[in-house]
Amino acid sequence: MVVQAEPRAVAARRLKRGAEREGGVVRFVLLAGLLVVMVVPVYLLLVNSFKPQDDIVNNPFGLPVGNFTFDFIKAAATSPDFNVLQGYGFTLFLVVTVDIFCIALAGPAAYVIARSLKKRTQLLLLYFLAGTFIPGAALVIPVIYVLRSVGLANTVTGLIAHDVASTLPVSIFLFVGFIRTIPVDIDNAATIDGAGRYRTFWMIIFPLMRPAVVTVLILNSIGIWNDFVSPQILLSPGSGHYTVTTAIYAGISQYSTDLTKVFPNLLLAIAPVIIFFIYMQRHIISGLTVGAVKG
Repeated sequence: MVVQAEPRAVAARRLKRGAEREGGVVRFVLLAGLLVVMVVPVYLLLVNSFKPQDDIVNNPFGLPVGNFTFDFIKAAATSPDFNVLQGYGFTLFLVVTVDIFCIALAGPAAYVIARSLKKRTQLLLLYFLAGTFIPGAALVIPVIYVLRSVGLANTVTGLIAHDVASTLPVSIFLFVGFIRTIPVDIDNAATIDGAGRYRTFWMIIFPLMRPAVVTVLILNSIGIWNDFVSPQILLSPGSGHYTVTTAIYAGISQYSTDLTKVFPNLLLAIAPVIIFFIYMQRHIISGLTVGAVKG
């Protein structure tokens, strides 16, 4: 019986190794395909930002070896129709303001939900989670009517209020998951020392939430920077305020066939986001996984 069991064990190990090889091949093919899908658009944008119109049309994948020039980038940065560098200021103001209000509102709300055992509080978490399943574009028209009714239509304040509300569901969800990994004994010790709920959160719990806070700030900042629909609809051209994305649309829409204006402007717009994401990606991964397992 032992002699018969050995060939079966060997065959089982061979089958397992074969399955592992097949799984490795499938993973490699999927990752390679995903890499191509993500890298090719960035490559086209990068190489075609430094080439003249004819080379872009005739050889879009070719490197600008003999005709490399920064003239188109300089023209995009100083264009009277759209100065992308000026668009950075308002977009950065919008990102910082929304992040501050989001953290100030999502943090205490998540703390109450995470520490409460009441059923109605957990239902409140489900209510916030429902907001993550609603497409942002589907809410724009109702938001316009709401902002008009409160006198905030076509104002920066209205846009900030909309962006803060749209970032709260995911932010609260991430904060709740992280706060639940923090022992309740810390809260009890702070209460014994005379600290109230607000002081306990901001002075003790909030500093421990640094990985989750950094993750929320990064995700919200990238989302707001890349947002086009909300500022385009909630802020009309008459407001005089343009984010990077809406300013690009306003500046190059009439030159859509002039690729020497399209590619450099797009490169200037997304370059800060790409650099920021590459530098901060490890914080995103650590922040998303640190609260995944309790204990």
